[in-house]
Amino acid sequence: MSDITTKDPTPENFFSEVITILSEARSKTIRAVNSTMVEAYWLIGKRIVEEEQGGSATAQYGKRLLEELSKSLTGEFGKGFSLANIRNFRQFLLTYKDLGIRYALRSELSWTHHRLIMREENSDARNYYITEAGNYNWSSRTLERQIKTKTYQRLLSTQQPSTIEAGTETDLTQKEKILSQLKDPYILEFLNLSEDPSTQEKDIESALINDLQKFLLELGNGFSFVARQMRISTETSHFYLDLVFYNYLLKCFVIVDLKTTKLSHQDIGQIDMYVRMFDDLKRGADDNPTIGIILCADKDETIVQYSVLKENEQLFASKYRTILPTEAQISAEIQRERQRIEEHLKK
Repeated sequence: MSDITTKDPTPENFFSEVITILSEARSKTIRAVNSTMVEAYWLIGKRIVEEEQGGSATAQYGKRLLEELSKSLTGEFGKGFSLANIRNFRQFLLTYKDLGIRYALRSELSWTHHRLIMREENSDARNYYITEAGNYNWSSRTLERQIKTKTYQRLLSTQQPSTIEAGTETDLTQKEKILSQLKDPYILEFLNLSEDPSTQEKDIESALINDLQKFLLELGNGFSFVARQMRISTETSHFYLDLVFYNYLLKCFVIVDLKTTKLSHQDIGQIDMYVRMFDDLKRGADDNPTIGIILCADKDETIVQYSVLKENEQLFASKYRTILPTEAQISAEIQRERQRIEEHLKK
């Protein structure tokens, strides 16, 4: 008896299935070729370093060695072996030598991925981008944006030292697990909105829904969209939540409240009420307590210090930027946030 079954006798379905077979085969071929070439670049880098260590110890020798190798490979194989690329092969080995070839040959990571990651000076950040890009199949464009917007550092800026130093996820409290998923600031440049104070919350909300995939990526791992303007009702009143998500890593709902102005105590009181109501009316028996995040244009640290945000383990406030800040601006904001946390811990 034949193993071949026909799901749909129409020619259109037949053509579609054949196209799928070929597309999948091509994808596998590309991944295999990519992995083979990345391995070759690793081995070239290894040989360069070995040759440098075994030859003259002068910088002049190393430079001449790379220049001659570039000429030789270009003459043999054509384009792709410029002096800059040869230096990249060498740097590839030096950057990954402590991690080993297992990381270098992850099938999800192309040579373009590795070249981007090598630019990151912080070894912990490199490890983060390698792991995240591999686990979540980031395209090279996505990886470039994550590095450019300092995603690793922004995640780090919200965490207390115990969160960073814990050995495993099971070592963390629920609050620390939440902090490990949150950023400050959030970068929403993909919305193509100005930072004009007159921008309405509904405009940002609509733009986020239109670019939901990018917003989920910016939110972080484990987020899935649940609802926009979700209504929760008591016997006497109706309330509408801007955006509701569920995080399967944290096993809880996440309410996002958008504010285009500086954070106020009224905003904090509102999100506190929303979270309490949501827990009473919507939260399931197996869900962890709901998280409330206020995304605001700016925040006054005095209000943060003397409000329920200070002690409440489920409420958080983060700034957002609708234009891409410079690297210096992002670094300055991250540093301010880390300094604020450190000063708070000293008290």
